Amino acid sequence: MNHETQLPPLEFDAPNDDFDAFFLSTYDSLTRSLTAAFGDRELASEAVQEAFVRANTRWRRVRRLDNPAAWVRRVAINLLRDQHRRRGRRDRAIERLAAMTPTHSVDPDRTPGEDGVLGHLESLPQQQRLAVALFYLEDASVADVAHAMSISQGAVKYHLNQGRNSLRKAMSLSEPER
Repeated sequence: MNHETQLPPLEFDAPNDDFDAFFLSTYDSLTRSLTAAFGDRELASEAVQEAFVRANTRWRRVRRLDNPAAWVRRVAINLLRDQHRRRGRRDRAIERLAAMTPTHSVDPDRTPGEDGVLGHLESLPQQQRLAVALFYLEDASVADVAHAMSISQGAVKYHLNQGRNSLRKAMSLSEPER
């Protein structure tokens, strides 16, 4: 009589097939909404890519989260906010230095916005712009936007309301008379 014990099969993590599918299904939408929110496609793309790199290095843990896309979004937003703060400090330093020199030309590193809604979106304060972009362009729920922005759902609703009102006013002012 053979008393061989059957060992359970070894479990290996899938070789990133699930991460690849996750990346392909999430990258474009997230890049598009963060581009609209922060006004710079290149910076948004870089932040999203870096967030995905971080997710990939932690994939065994991240994939078990209820919403891995929310984790990647949060990381990308934090990266963009850090970049925005660094750019603001740099711009203020340039302005201070320019004021000290007799001849100065400050390159604000800003390109004019597009016409239409995206152009008007640039005129919104950052919190409103981010809330509007995530809610309308990424179809994120109020709860998801609140989580991504680390604010309450009530604050998201406030920013959405203020953003809509500002956009409505800006769009009505830019429409030609009929």
